[in-house]
This record gives sequence, structure tokens and C-alpha cells, in this order.
Amino acid sequence: MTAAEFFAKFRSEAARTMVGQDDGIRLCALAVVVHGHVLLEGVPGVGKTLLAKTIARLLALQYGRIQFTPDLMPSDIVGTAIYDLQTRAFRIRRGPVFTNVLLADEINRAPAKVQAALLEAMEERGVSLEGEQHPLPDPFLVLATQNPIEYEGTYPLPEAQQDRFLFKVAMAYPTPDQELDMLGRWNRGIELKDPVRAGVEPVLDAAAITAAREEVTRVTVDDKILRYIIELAVSTRQAPELSLGASPRGEVLLLLASKAAAAFEGRDYVTPDDVKGLLRPTFRHRLVLRPEAEVAGQTADSVLDAVIARVTPPR
Repeated sequence: MTAAEFFAKFRSEAARTMVGQDDGIRLCALAVVVHGHVLLEGVPGVGKTLLAKTIARLLALQYGRIQFTPDLMPSDIVGTAIYDLQTRAFRIRRGPVFTNVLLADEINRAPAKVQAALLEAMEERGVSLEGEQHPLPDPFLVLATQNPIEYEGTYPLPEAQQDRFLFKVAMAYPTPDQELDMLGRWNRGIELKDPVRAGVEPVLDAAAITAAREEVTRVTVDDKILRYIIELAVSTRQAPELSLGASPRGEVLLLLASKAAAAFEGRDYVTPDDVKGLLRPTFRHRLVLRPEAEVAGQTADSVLDAVIARVTPPR
């Protein structure tokens, strides 16, 4: 199976439950094949949880969910050692992080030490328990959600922790036509909240993911494209509207995502349009606006639009 076929099946099956979130579906598919994680931001009811369940179903992967709350402890995520009275020895009780697709619901509801426990697992692909490293299953995808309008009782993710996410996906309201489609499905008895009842089938598996990943590694990138990625990142660091620009990790992830985007379109080479198309979701959560820029109505996306216009792409 080619990467283009992988994406076609991924997109068509996800569309059985997701209405009007085509960009989010594509970005999550890219994250799957480049070992990335996704931060989903949107108001309640736009399908963040449903997207995670749908992805796990269509990929035939194990799904887990953690509801982040202020009283959550790191051991509630990674697990702990418990004493077994029968064997008179400690044994490891693995936490819910040991799964393939993990939904970290309302990640900014938990304090920093809990967020850090999850983000360590995301970065290291393993968990340290009782002095031993326990690898996580492969593939391992974290879909974390947060509400952009409700800040009371939350612990915003620090910039260094947001930097570990490949993409930040802004899940907006669907259009009126898309909402009509959604209500029509519900009216016909299709329960979109349940991927199984909505007809989502496990059309892909771990072998298909591996094949797509191998194809992505064969995508070539010209040195001019590499310089273009660097120039875009450097431009964010020099932007007067920002106090923090994109990190080197952001450059690496933009490169990998661009290669996957090219493979999804059946190409074995990256174009400047691949890079430009992924710049905002890859960089927006890595930037910190200056207060005066925020007061003037600037956003991370508007600054990135200016960066794209300012940096000349290679020909």
C-alpha cells in the first residue's frame, strides 16, 4: 500500500463520523506516519474526542482516554509499582499511557507535574518505573485537547511542553452546509458519536502505517528546500511581533511533515508549497507574541502569514 492509498482510506473512513474537519483529519494522518503528536484546540462539541476514537477504530489500534483534572497524579497516567501479597514482591501496574492512540482530554486541566509525565512519554516513547525503562507500544499517538476560551481552573502548557507536539490543530465550527449534513445523518439514525455505529471500519493497520512510513523516508528534499525551512524559522525569531520564535525541533518536524505531505500526494520530492501549507499548524504553538502585538490584534497565524510573504521560496 502506498502512502497516497493510506491517506485516501484514512480520509474516507474518518469522514463517516467527522463533518467539516478535513484539515484536522489530514494533519492527524500526517502525525501518524511521522511519529508525531497533535494538540487539538476547539470549543466543546466540535468533535475532538470523536476524532480520536475514529482514528483508533479505522487504524485497528488500541484506544485509551485520560480525563485531565486538577487532582490527577502522574501515577494515574504512567502507572506505579504495587506490592503483591501472594508473591511478596513488587509488580508494575501499567497506566493508561500504554496504548496506541491516547486521548489526553483537557490536558490543561492538570498541574505541570502531571502534564510533564505525559509529555515525557511522548518524547521518550517509554516510561521509567522503578528504575526500569518500559517501552510504549508502536505506533503511539497522543491527541491532546484544550478549550481556547475557558481559562478558569486551568494550567496552560508551557512553551517547552507545547514544542513537543507536531501540530496544533484549530478545530473550528463547521459551515452551515456541513452542519446540515451532520443533522441529516443524525436524523437518518446514524449515531456519529460512536464510530462503530457510524460504520467506521478498521481499514488500516500497523503494517499499513509501517509501509507509509518507509515510503516517506524515501522522499527526497533539495538543499534549497532545507534552506527555505531554516529561513522561515529564522524569520520568526527575528519578527518584531514575537518574543519567541520557532525552535530547531520545529524545523525538523516541519521537514518530516512536508515529506509525508508529498508522499500523500504521490510524489517522491518536497515542494515549497508542501512547506508553506504546513507552516501554520507546525509553528503556531511554538511562538510567543509580545504583549503589544496581542493588543494590536495580532495572532500567531497572522505573524506566520507575514513570514511566508516575507521569505522568498526557492524556484
